[in-house]
Amino acid sequence: MKLDVVGLDKKNIGKRDLPSQFNEEVRPDLIKRAVLAIQSHKRQKYGTKPGAGERASAYVSKRRKAYKSTYGIGQSRTPRKILNRRGRRMYFVGAVAPQTVGGRRAHPPKAEKEWDQKINRKERRKAIRSAIAATIVKEIVSNRGHKIPGDYPFIIDNKIEEVEKTKEVKMILGALGFKDEMERSAVKKVRAGKGKLRGRKYQKKKGLLIIISKDCKLSKAAKNIAGIDIEQIKNINAELLAPGAEPGRITLFTLGAIEKMEKEKLFI
Repeated sequence: MKLDVVGLDKKNIGKRDLPSQFNEEVRPDLIKRAVLAIQSHKRQKYGTKPGAGERASAYVSKRRKAYKSTYGIGQSRTPRKILNRRGRRMYFVGAVAPQTVGGRRAHPPKAEKEWDQKINRKERRKAIRSAIAATIVKEIVSNRGHKIPGDYPFIIDNKIEEVEKTKEVKMILGALGFKDEMERSAVKKVRAGKGKLRGRKYQKKKGLLIIISKDCKLSKAAKNIAGIDIEQIKNINAELLAPGAEPGRITLFTLGAIEKMEKEKLFI
């Protein structure tokens, strides 16, 4: 399959054969598995404090005539602590046992639980190739909610990697037909729920992904544009190409990135 190579002014400057990575079958199931594996590595372990709910001085006597015994007064053998007493009559309250107020939890979360999910190397690479292939299918990209230009997909000239100003990047992307997409991804809304109190008040949309061949000035110039991600071709993964495990993110490859993918046989 061939794609048009366009300049910064959207003039066609040639065509380019796509490498074999773009010929992969789109496999949403495999992409989802790879994305969940990546997300599992970001999870922070959590659990209850050892001994929580067991710090009370509680006991139960099961002897027939023992002092402080609950025997013969219609009480179960739940571990108890004494709140007050009058003579040999005790006012007990349940403690330590899972079903009692203030007692321990029956099955609390354990800090030693392992959250990491594993995925085979071949499966991971196949998932990345599958996600790459989905980025050039207009129907999949538009179904994801992106506002795509009429001539999408295409490859951008390497000159974009030398752009230094954020204002220039916005002008170039607008000229290439991504103005509506940038407006869509710039909209943010207030999250419902307690996440507002925890440093994630706003929900933001994922927009254009620009894949470059090397570390360049563009990565700094475009990082402040809402929704846009810049990444080197060697560092891409399934989550970048398919946020939320949904394939078809609108993606712009530079000519250098395509050439590097083919030359170094990445993800094969």
